[in-house]
Amino acid sequence: MHINLVLKTLGLVLLFEAAAMVPSLFVGLFFHESNPQPFLISITAAGLVGLGLYLVPIKNKNVGYREGFAIATFGWLLLAIFGAIPFVLSGALPSYVDALFETMSGFTTTGSSVLTNIEILPKSVLFWRSMTHWLGGMGIIVLTLALIPSLNIGGMQMFKAEVPGPTKSKVLPRVAQTSRQLYKVYVIITVTQIILLKLAGLSWFDAAIHSFGTVATGGFSNYNASVGHFQSVSVEIIIIFFMIISGMNFSLHYYAMRGNLAPLWKDRESKLYLGVIVVSIALIIIDLMNNMDYAATKALREASFQVTSIITTTGFATADFEKWPPLSKFILLILMFFGGCAGSTGGGLKAGRILILFKSVSCQLTRLIHPQAVLRVRIGRDVVNHEVVESVYNFFTLYILIFAAGALILTGLGLDLISAASASITALGNVGPGLNLVGPMSNFSGVPDLGKLTLTLLMLIGRLEIYTVLVVFSVRFWR
Repeated sequence: MHINLVLKTLGLVLLFEAAAMVPSLFVGLFFHESNPQPFLISITAAGLVGLGLYLVPIKNKNVGYREGFAIATFGWLLLAIFGAIPFVLSGALPSYVDALFETMSGFTTTGSSVLTNIEILPKSVLFWRSMTHWLGGMGIIVLTLALIPSLNIGGMQMFKAEVPGPTKSKVLPRVAQTSRQLYKVYVIITVTQIILLKLAGLSWFDAAIHSFGTVATGGFSNYNASVGHFQSVSVEIIIIFFMIISGMNFSLHYYAMRGNLAPLWKDRESKLYLGVIVVSIALIIIDLMNNMDYAATKALREASFQVTSIITTTGFATADFEKWPPLSKFILLILMFFGGCAGSTGGGLKAGRILILFKSVSCQLTRLIHPQAVLRVRIGRDVVNHEVVESVYNFFTLYILIFAAGALILTGLGLDLISAASASITALGNVGPGLNLVGPMSNFSGVPDLGKLTLTLLMLIGRLEIYTVLVVFSVRFWR
């Protein structure tokens, strides 16, 4: 493995992070905050270390699979390590473990928080907190590829290691072109939502914060009551719409913006994703009306928002679903596993993998009835390669095992079973809120430090789709 190339690219990532902190510094100056030092020191630290790494001489500029995996894994770790500095220096989170948890939650677009009173924090810190979402949404490494093609660290290796989902379709032949086009879509969607939220009555600051959290499917809000603070149907409808499209494959949005809607309508994964949303909303509406005497309009409003927020792994809240009946909470728990579509900013298992699993099980049942039949897993007219099916099975198995290991550690640290299990899956799936101790109107401050570090690792593993992280910790990887 070309260590110097990895170090040089990591330096570039840190330089981008230093540049990304500058807007937060200006936000603090705009709102006349008295102490700019947290961001000045953080920008300087990330910039100097980044520059030092970037100046490392390299001979080979071609990124292989090993380099790609190392850059992705250690890149996210460095982003969280340096991104936590403003939280500590500003006093928002004096504990570095808490700050690391909050920052990793931001960059992985998880949205879990240890903050107990968000509204007292400086606006510069709140802006940086949400900026970590927006940067992590499509991936800081893909951004690096998009803006610095001259470094020639292209190839699909880093794109495969970074972009979430079981399959990655290249929109354009070169990954740098692909990255730029996807980021154009990302920026257009973000700006559109900011404008619509502003027209709905939010301030520019609130609109930006909640747009960053929506498009990145992250869920950080600058209010303790999350989106419920606004008590606005129009705001909720706008956020629901953008959560849904952000949970879909961004390649489809690229084609749609170019006037080609056919891929959007024909995509089987999107159909499954949207179908699960509709069915889940309907079931929860019936449950709320029957067991909590909700009016139909209130049930529709709360169910629609929370189902969309959970399945897209955004994590915004307008209601305390911890108080909902067991059936509704169980549906939301299942949706935490399900997640968005491949190629989206969402987390979870991904609808595409679920679809392949169901198709594979269907084939297996048919083989039991017709042992001589030659059957292949098909998604529409396309035959799914056997290696892909096998990798989906392996991924699913690993996902469940890692979830169980996380829950086991948390129960060993004293959390009750529901809190531990929901905290583990919400971290691994990059969802945000869990149940009981870590419910939508609570936070993760009560989790012991070892538990927070465990959840921080689960966030990273989930964001980079398990294999990217596990392979780096393999002995054979370094031989």
